[in-house]
Amino acid sequence: MEFFALFQKGGLVMYPIMLASIIAVTIAFERFAYYRKERLQVEDFSGQIHELLQSGNREQAENLCRMAGAPGEVILTAMEEEKFGSREEVVCAAAKRKALDLRQYLEYLSVIVTMAPLLGLLGTVTGMIQSFSVLNVADGEPFAITGGVGEALIATATGLLVAILALCLYACLSHKANNIIADVEYVSMMYAAAEGSDDAH
Repeated sequence: MEFFALFQKGGLVMYPIMLASIIAVTIAFERFAYYRKERLQVEDFSGQIHELLQSGNREQAENLCRMAGAPGEVILTAMEEEKFGSREEVVCAAAKRKALDLRQYLEYLSVIVTMAPLLGLLGTVTGMIQSFSVLNVADGEPFAITGGVGEALIATATGLLVAILALCLYACLSHKANNIIADVEYVSMMYAAAEGSDDAH
């Protein structure tokens, strides 16, 4: 009950702040589940895929890629699209597309980090304006304004809390995304470098 009372005292701006917090938490759940699925799940994947391709066992190579998360998906895409260009060009394009997928929605968290405190400040400013207007009504009672100022600060405090939450989620998710992207880039580089050795054989 106290939460709802504070929420109402914060003013109309509390609704977009609450919506921003819901969006941030939803993105976090979706991204954590996505990154868990996309992380590299096969030990020495680049070595294994290279051996399978050298031996001409393409079917096993494709099956291995399907079990290897994002790096495997990139190599599988490159294997399917090699007819459209050189191995290096195709695997680099596939890696870039995957990197964009891995960073998807993170920019929304970045926006929330900036927007939430501004919304809170807006709520405080409008609340202060209403509080100071009390002086016109309560003539001779200047202390009547202090309660209104306290209520106006609720919006700023809530906006800061949401921004801190979104910032922590953004940092954690960015770290996970960068780790997976590093694996994708390494595997892609090894796969592209294997083109020359394949030609030599």
